[in-house]
Amino acid sequence: MSRDTRRYLVVLVMLIVAVLVALLITQRETLLSRARTNQGFQFVADIDNWRRTGRERALRTGYDFRLGPNLDDLPLDIGDWQGQDVPQTNLEVFILLEPEHYVFRRYQQAGGRSLWFSLIGSRKSKSFHPPQICYAADGWQTDVSSEPIPVGDGELYALKVVANKGGATHVVLYFFLWPDFGRDPAEGTVLFKVTAPLEGSIEETVLPEKAFIQEFFTDAR
Repeated sequence: MSRDTRRYLVVLVMLIVAVLVALLITQRETLLSRARTNQGFQFVADIDNWRRTGRERALRTGYDFRLGPNLDDLPLDIGDWQGQDVPQTNLEVFILLEPEHYVFRRYQQAGGRSLWFSLIGSRKSKSFHPPQICYAADGWQTDVSSEPIPVGDGELYALKVVANKGGATHVVLYFFLWPDFGRDPAEGTVLFKVTAPLEGSIEETVLPEKAFIQEFFTDAR
């Protein structure tokens, strides 16, 4: 075998090895990506942003609720709900709260029910206050209680606000999310809120709200 032939074979073997290594790396990243997708994300939820309560829970979800563009990229299709972004015309939301991220959508269920979904993400405490404060300031009468939402083998808790004014009734479920149990404001906090107009009884209105929330989370403990 000539020297040129041996050199050619060595180069060929090196190229084949390089291709195989690249394929293995790509396959490894694909498997890791799938594992991360299957495992999902973990967040901590509570009904109060200012103190830790007995309703604090660790949640597993396939959605990334960390502060960042991922919040704006949450899908418009959630289960059998179809969403639509709603432009926020109330500039006071941005002036007073100064949120880092704000998502406001209207979701319509295949069966005809609709609700409003909003996320406020921020590292500032001024960005958050109980939604019932806004209702009360606008003349609404409010009743507040804790509402359990079955998720996986556990329960997620939300604060339920029933607001009445001039014959109109809104039913609100909301809670706060953090990346971990440290609940460090510098890591970001997200207010998760679902609002629906009263249709039938309060219980009948709450059920689809719970079903909507359950689409986001797979386990609570």
